[in-house]
Amino acid sequence: MSSPSNPAFECRWQASRLLLAGYLLAQSSALGALLLVDLPYSSLGLLLCLAHAAWVIPRHIRLTHRSSIRGLRRDESGWQLWSEARGWHRVQLRPESLALPLIVVLRYRVQGEWAVRSICVPKDSQAADVHRRLRVRLKFSRRRWLAPE
Repeated sequence: MSSPSNPAFECRWQASRLLLAGYLLAQSSALGALLLVDLPYSSLGLLLCLAHAAWVIPRHIRLTHRSSIRGLRRDESGWQLWSEARGWHRVQLRPESLALPLIVVLRYRVQGEWAVRSICVPKDSQAADVHRRLRVRLKFSRRRWLAPE
């Protein structure tokens, strides 16, 4: 699978209902705790929770924002991610990326930046065989942690 003669690998994903449900459950728990506990700055906490939801839901969960990452490919030049705003752009996958049967967590660094970012790709965001191929490719690719050239 990891031979250099392998053809290029590409996969795309869509919004996940399970990820949205999990996020809304966690967000409602946080909001409920802030409402129940009488803290001096609980209204600031409520505002921060709502601002976080306004930022995260379109960009990372619903994938409706232009900057949302919706695809991954591997070719001779390395790993690349796709977003509507930037198109295909090179990234370096990080060793702390995780490929499990229910979810793939991609940790990556964009070329020229120091910050490490993450993407969650749940099983319900892709066809079952595509999700399996993604997990296999991430687990068994040689040179998967190398920086792009």
